[in-house]
Amino acid sequence: MPIECPTCPPLRAGTLCLRPWHADDANALCEAVQASLASVGRWLSWCHAGYGLADATAWIAHCQDGWAQRLHAAFAVVDDASGELLGSVGLSQWNAVEGSANLGYWVRQSRQGKGIATRAASMAAGFGFDTLGLGRIDIAVLPDNLASRRVADKLGATCQGRIPGRLRWRDQARDAVVYTLRPGAVTTGVSGGA
Repeated sequence: MPIECPTCPPLRAGTLCLRPWHADDANALCEAVQASLASVGRWLSWCHAGYGLADATAWIAHCQDGWAQRLHAAFAVVDDASGELLGSVGLSQWNAVEGSANLGYWVRQSRQGKGIATRAASMAAGFGFDTLGLGRIDIAVLPDNLASRRVADKLGATCQGRIPGRLRWRDQARDAVVYTLRPGAVTTGVSGGA
């Protein structure tokens, strides 16, 4: 199936909206990152005190380029009712031969613990299976990142175990717990369009 372009209709479930990143999201992204250093920064090395507007702008350009080159699909997670940027979710490392990708997600600190990561990850996985035709989606998390591991469990992902050196964390290889999702394992409740 064709890969949706950045101008495709957003994915919606209730008031949760997933859409490709826009250039004018840079300020909101920078603010969300700065407000989430204590939680998100603990697990994702790009989330640090020096993160600024140039970083946000570069990330958004990287995401748009990833869509164009069919390398990854990164979505801004937005509250449709308020317009607030809640975080991000995406499929990276697409492998057309294997029909696989990795799923990653984060939610701004003030909105954590409300099921947003699980719903957004479910929506992105549904997009991967239904639109991209993937046969497998992996989720790799640091072993002590219990919140992300709970999301994988709630999605119905199968734990494959601890894989040595699977993730890079601040330029060092770190072990990761890897989970796998298969088509039909996730119920998304997603609608496209306005």
